[in-house]
Amino acid sequence: MTVNREIHLAARPAGEPGAENFALVTTALPDLAEGQVLVRNTWMSVDPYMRERMHDAESYLPPFQLGAPLGGSAIGEVVASRADGVPVGATVVHFLGWREYAVVDAAAATVADLTLAPAEAWLGVLGTTGLTAYAALTHVAPVREGDVVFVSAAAGAVGTIAGQLARKLGASRVIGSAGGPLKAEKLVRDFGYDAAIDYRAGSLAGQLAEAAPDGIDVYVDHVGGDHLVAAIDALRHGGRIAMVGAISSYNATEPVPGPGNLFALAAKDATLRGMLVNSYFHLFPEWIGKAAGWLADGSLHTEVTVAEGIERAPAAFLDMMRGGNVGKMLVRL
Repeated sequence: MTVNREIHLAARPAGEPGAENFALVTTALPDLAEGQVLVRNTWMSVDPYMRERMHDAESYLPPFQLGAPLGGSAIGEVVASRADGVPVGATVVHFLGWREYAVVDAAAATVADLTLAPAEAWLGVLGTTGLTAYAALTHVAPVREGDVVFVSAAAGAVGTIAGQLARKLGASRVIGSAGGPLKAEKLVRDFGYDAAIDYRAGSLAGQLAEAAPDGIDVYVDHVGGDHLVAAIDALRHGGRIAMVGAISSYNATEPVPGPGNLFALAAKDATLRGMLVNSYFHLFPEWIGKAAGWLADGSLHTEVTVAEGIERAPAAFLDMMRGGNVGKMLVRL
């Protein structure tokens, strides 16, 4: 294999991205250097944080470069190796997605144990998606026995795991928000939620008050905006908020104003803490051990939405940003 197909960033989006911001490009593969492996990617992930990397601004991850391939989590089979300890035939997780083949430094590749779960699970429940839910609910905004927990974007990749995990950690009631009646129904039927809010169906604050009349103790925020405002108002004394994402602002072309009720956190002796999953990688062995057991006994349910082929990766990303997925959005290559 000497040529590769990749998705490049063709133009930086202003507001909501479109197909014109991406380009499918055929490139030549470089020769392997010592310590590198060639991976035939079989699955890649598209995630909301990638929208932030399309801005020409430094953040916790560097911005994507124009005319260069995008990046993100991927898994695949090693088809050539110049690295001790990573043989041909191994399945590895790495961060060079958005391409069919990747030349990866062995130090940046993690061998996946497919006896625990299939390859795609290592990009979702056993990957940073699952770790995010676990770290948020055990370290950032820890759930205590009897807590009422609220999760926004609850039908998404992290949210579908967070609802079930909150229950396992002792929550007495778990509430999720999602867009549309079908997603709301799935939250209760499939993902461990006691109540579901369809944020398109009326007042978010009113629906949250109905679902949690005595308030909430923990909020896992993936949305920001009106969801964060409503959660702060509903928070009980000593409540905890984990700020994981703010998808409501990712396509904004002007600065987004913050909630006007932040001082309520002081009056309630509550905390709002941001999190980067990178800070919790040390929890991976602990999380994988627990999650693999729950997957095996059927007590943890996962779902993926799948697009087929590298050429569908931009559309999969755009669909995910518009809420077109349940669970993890993946591209099968």
